[in-house]
Amino acid sequence: MKALNLLFILSFLGFYSAAIHPKSGKVMQFDIIPILNARPVTTFTNGHLVTWTKGIDGGGKGDGYLTMAAALFNGDKDPHALPDNALLPANNLHPQIQLHYSNQDSVHNQSCNMTGIAVIEFKVPKEKYKEIFLALTSSEGASYLKIELIYKNGRDVKDVMLPDYYKDIAVDEPDLCYLVHDLAKWDNKNQMTERDHHNIDLLKLAADSDRNLTGIKISKGKEGYMVLWGAAGIRK
Repeated sequence: MKALNLLFILSFLGFYSAAIHPKSGKVMQFDIIPILNARPVTTFTNGHLVTWTKGIDGGGKGDGYLTMAAALFNGDKDPHALPDNALLPANNLHPQIQLHYSNQDSVHNQSCNMTGIAVIEFKVPKEKYKEIFLALTSSEGASYLKIELIYKNGRDVKDVMLPDYYKDIAVDEPDLCYLVHDLAKWDNKNQMTERDHHNIDLLKLAADSDRNLTGIKISKGKEGYMVLWGAAGIRK
């Protein structure tokens, strides 16, 4: 029995790892697992709700999201919830993007949350990329970011103003689009506090396709509360 349980755990971990590292054509999903520090999404796992623990606003104490399965189990009618499949499909504005929540997981962190002045850095597979995509939300106002694309032979620095996640994105905005649009949010007892209008935004950054990218560093200013949900790149 212990051997079977161990086999199941190892199989699940293998599935979990494969699910969050898909590789499709020129799209590379970046591994941000080492910097994940929060669970802002309530999941429906093993027949019950596993409530978010560090949310998307209020400095992490305010509200969180629910998966669709969690919202339906919760009794919410026609909920504007996160899709159960966290590999979000491509459209005419962006490639597929992998987020890190799962209804099959009640333990692992789902996002990297940043309060006040903060810095994070993660490695990427050394490749030549044309574009970089970062799935982000900012609450309590905009977050001002300095994003460094770290190449084998130098760095490029980009200054970005990430708007509050309640703000609509203009249809002609060249570097920002919705990854998930018009979401509700819930308190830490899974009671819906607002029915719609919140978003997970996707920031697009041009990369130097003649140089090998090795990492990304994000420095956040004092204002705003930011969540990094996922990251990907399009190879040359």
